[in-house]
Amino acid sequence: MRKFKTESKKLLDLMINSIYTNREIFLRELISNASDAVDKLYFRSLTDPDVAVGRDDLAITVAFDAEARTVTVSDNGIGMTKDEMDKNLGTIAHSDSYEFKAARAEEAAEAATEGEAEGEPKGLADLTDVDIIGQFGVGFYSAFMVGKKVRVISRAVGSDEAWAWESDGVEGYDMVIAERSEHGTDVIVYLKDDTDEESFGTFATEHGLTSLIKRYSNYVRYPIKMEVTRTRKVEAPEAAEGDDAEAPAAPQWETYTEIETINSMIPIWKRRKSEVSQEEYNEFYKTDFHDFEDPARTISVHAEGSLNYDALLFVPSRAPWDMYSKDYQRGLALYSANVLIMDKCEELLPDYFGFVRGVVDSSDLTLNISRETLQHNGQLRAIARRLEKKIKADLANMRDDDREAYERFFEQFGRTLKFGIYQSYGMAKDVLADLLLFYSAKQQKMITLDEYLADAPAGADAIFYAAGDSRERLSQMPLVTTVLAKGYDVLLCDQDVDEFCMMAMGTYGEHAVDGDDENKQPYFIKNVGADDLGLTTEEEKKEAEEATESNAELFEAMREALGDKVERVVVSTRLTDAPAVVTSEGGVSLAMVQVLKSQPGAEELPELHLALEVNVKHPVFATLQAAHEAGDDGKVRDYASLLFDQALIVEGIMPDNPLAFAQAIAALMK
Repeated sequence: MRKFKTESKKLLDLMINSIYTNREIFLRELISNASDAVDKLYFRSLTDPDVAVGRDDLAITVAFDAEARTVTVSDNGIGMTKDEMDKNLGTIAHSDSYEFKAARAEEAAEAATEGEAEGEPKGLADLTDVDIIGQFGVGFYSAFMVGKKVRVISRAVGSDEAWAWESDGVEGYDMVIAERSEHGTDVIVYLKDDTDEESFGTFATEHGLTSLIKRYSNYVRYPIKMEVTRTRKVEAPEAAEGDDAEAPAAPQWETYTEIETINSMIPIWKRRKSEVSQEEYNEFYKTDFHDFEDPARTISVHAEGSLNYDALLFVPSRAPWDMYSKDYQRGLALYSANVLIMDKCEELLPDYFGFVRGVVDSSDLTLNISRETLQHNGQLRAIARRLEKKIKADLANMRDDDREAYERFFEQFGRTLKFGIYQSYGMAKDVLADLLLFYSAKQQKMITLDEYLADAPAGADAIFYAAGDSRERLSQMPLVTTVLAKGYDVLLCDQDVDEFCMMAMGTYGEHAVDGDDENKQPYFIKNVGADDLGLTTEEEKKEAEEATESNAELFEAMREALGDKVERVVVSTRLTDAPAVVTSEGGVSLAMVQVLKSQPGAEELPELHLALEVNVKHPVFATLQAAHEAGDDGKVRDYASLLFDQALIVEGIMPDNPLAFAQAIAALMK
C-alpha cells in the first residue's frame, strides 16, 4: 500500500467530514470531474491533430448495482496515466484541473499578445471555451462520505494500458494494472452499510441517482447517460379460431431498459431571449419553481465584461402562500459553470425583491473549497447590485406600459415593497418609492406618488394621506373631506404597513420654492390626522384664536371632564360638517397605535399625545356653550365624553367603555 503524500489521516478526515456538509453532493463532484476530463480531451483535439474526437461522441455515464451497493461514474475523456493517477489521487488537494485552467489562461494571453504584434488577432474562441469546473482537487474525496471504498480505473488517451487506483480513504491506496477498452475513467464507489440514521443504499437506485443528476448536474454540457427502466404496452395476440371474439383481452405490459440522457445540457438561461419563446420560459419556470401559473414577468440578463454571468429571473403572478411567514426563504439558485452551488442564495436579492425567483450562473465566482458557499462575496454583491437595477427597471416598465398588469402585481407584492422602505429606515426609498401605488380619494383609483404630484394644485408642498383599515371609511373621515374640499388629494392607506412606510420616507421628490428653480425643497408626506397640515389661512387662524379666547373656561372644563384621555381641547380650523375630531401630536397617529397594540411588545408603546379639536360652528358646540353658561357641569362632562367617543368611532377605534357610551346615547333619547 502506498501512503498518501500529505498528512493523510488528518487532512483526509477534514476532506470527508468537515468541508462538505451534504453527503448527496458526492455525485455532483464526480460528474464535475468527469466533465472536466471530457473538456480536456476536447481541448486536446483542437490542438493535437493525432487526437480525433467528435464532440457528439463525448459523454458521461452513471450506473449502479443495488446488490453490490456500487455507484459508477464513467467518462470517455482524457484519462490518466499511472503517474498522473499517483499524482492527482495520491496527493490530497492537488488539482490537475486547476493547473490545466491556469495553463490555458496563460496560453490564451500569449496568443492574444502575438496576434496584436502581428496586427491580426488570434481566434481564441476554442481555446477559452473550455469551462473547467474543478479547482481545488478535493471534490473526488467527497466520495468517501458515502463510500467505504473507492476504485478508479483510468486509461490515458494515446496509452495502451490502464491502471486501477483503490483506497478505503484511511491510510493510503493501492495501484495495479487493469483493463479498460478505451480512454477515459471509471470511478466506482462502494457504498457504506446502512445505519439507523442514514440509508446509503438509496444512492444505488434509479430514482435516487436521476433526481441528484437533475438537481445538481442537469446543465453539465455533456450528456449524462444512464440505463433506466421503462414499461410499455404489449399488443394482445390475435384470437384463435373458435375463441370468443367478443371477450376483451386484458392489457399486457412489459418492462424493459434503455439508455437515456438524464440531463438537459443546455441551460435555458444561457440562450439569448430572441432564441427562446415565452412558452418555453413559462414551462421552465413552472417546472423548476413548482408554480401552476405563468410568471408575470421574465427578465433575461447576459453580462460580459469585468464580471461575466447569465441570469434568468421571474416575477411570479401570485405571492406564495408562505410569502409573509418567517419560514419563507428568498434567494436565487446559484450555478457555477452550469453546476448547482446553492438552491437559495439570499445574497443575490434584497429583502424587498425577495419574491423574485430564478437562477444566476457565473464561472467567475470565487468558490470556497467545498463549492457549497462562496469564498469571497464581493463578486456576489456586484452581481446583486446589477440584478437589483434590472428588476427595478423591469417593474418600472410594467408600471408605465401595462398598468393593469402592474396593479395586479402590486396587489400581490406591494406590501413587500412598502415594508422594504420601512425596514431600511427609508434608505431604500430611492429604489422603491416610485414603484408604490396608493388609492387616491380624489381620482378614485390607484396612483403613484408622481401621479399625485402631477395633479396637485399649484404651490402644493406636501403629500397628504390617511391611514386606517378601510378605504370606504377613510374616504368619509372629516379630516379627509376637509382636505379634499380645499382642492388637495388624499392617499387612502388601508394596509397596516402603510403609515410606517410613509413615516420612513418622510419626503418625496422636489419642488421649486416661490418659482425659483435653483431653490428646491422636498415634498413632505403628511398624515391628515397628525399635526398642522399647513392649509389654514391667516383669517381662519385669527377666528380660531378669538374662539379659543372667548371659550377658554368651557375648553378647560371639557379637558378636565376627559381626564388623561386628551392633553388639550382646542378649536379646529379644519372641520366643516363634523362636530369634533381626535388628533395626535408628535407624529404617532391613532391608526398606527392600533397596529402597534396588536404586535408583540405592545407594553412598550410610545406615549400618545391626543387633542380633541372642536368645530365651534357646529350646532353641538352651541349646546355645549349653553350648558356651560347655565352651570350644568354634568351635561358638559357627558357631552364632552360623547364627542370624544364618537370621534374615536369615526377613526375606527372602539371607545374604552362602549357600555357607558351606549348608555349616554340612550339617555339623550329619553
